[in-house]
Amino acid sequence: MTILVTGATGRVGRNVVQQLTQRGMSVRVLTRDPAKADFGSGVEVVKGDLLDIDALRTAFSGIRTLFLLNAVTGDEFTQAIITLNVARAAGVERVVYLSVFDADRAVNVPHFAIKYGAERMLETMGFSATILRPSYFIDNEVMIKDVILNHAVYPMPIGSKGVAMVDARDIAEVAAIELIRRDQAPGKLPIETINLVGPDTLTGADAAAIWTELLGRPVAYGGDDPSGFEASMATFMPKWMAYEMRVMAERYVSDGMVPAEGDRERLTALLGRPLHAYRDFAAALAA
Repeated sequence: MTILVTGATGRVGRNVVQQLTQRGMSVRVLTRDPAKADFGSGVEVVKGDLLDIDALRTAFSGIRTLFLLNAVTGDEFTQAIITLNVARAAGVERVVYLSVFDADRAVNVPHFAIKYGAERMLETMGFSATILRPSYFIDNEVMIKDVILNHAVYPMPIGSKGVAMVDARDIAEVAAIELIRRDQAPGKLPIETINLVGPDTLTGADAAAIWTELLGRPVAYGGDDPSGFEASMATFMPKWMAYEMRVMAERYVSDGMVPAEGDRERLTALLGRPLHAYRDFAAALAA
């Protein structure tokens, strides 16, 4: 059957659509800007967003499997609640949901707590769901590239516990595999949670050392204090969001994002290949 993808024009969603179409699946996307949904004639496009009830009902018509990705916004939880309610009313029963690593523990980080609330909805409402919990996205390093290259500082306060950064391409491919598995199952499958991590658990000092090697000149770690990071983020995003990023960074410092035993092995077995590494992504940025 056709699989509905939300968040389809972003880094993860675009790769999910590509992975699904490459595997011969029928795909429909819901997007507020169809001009960005340049996926070709084989992908059906519905205009709307997760607060547009009429668009949601149109998008869910004839669908039983959903990839749910909703961005960090002030009304993220409202979007999730409405979407899952409309989905269930439309007969959608199979979901792959993009949550976040340690969603159940990082209760003071707003979008972590929100995503855990959505996880509980999926369980309580009886969905057949795979919950994907990615760690920090390697791809986010694009936002700090200029600071690294121009000021020789790695500014992301990720601390000394370590963060197993994950590539968006790995997230998307696991999502596509799980969407197809659930869509093609003869009946509802039990809920499963998958931690999405990278092959290396890096500290702030580790990341700085990688950049030092790649650039051939010293790059310093900016330290664990998130104040400068918050101020920098506030120059191009709302202040409430910059503060949320600060609280998230404080969690990196206090707890890290360290894979559980078997997480990496599960992912490499699922993908049938090695995970994308931070150093390779950084090398491409540096080039």
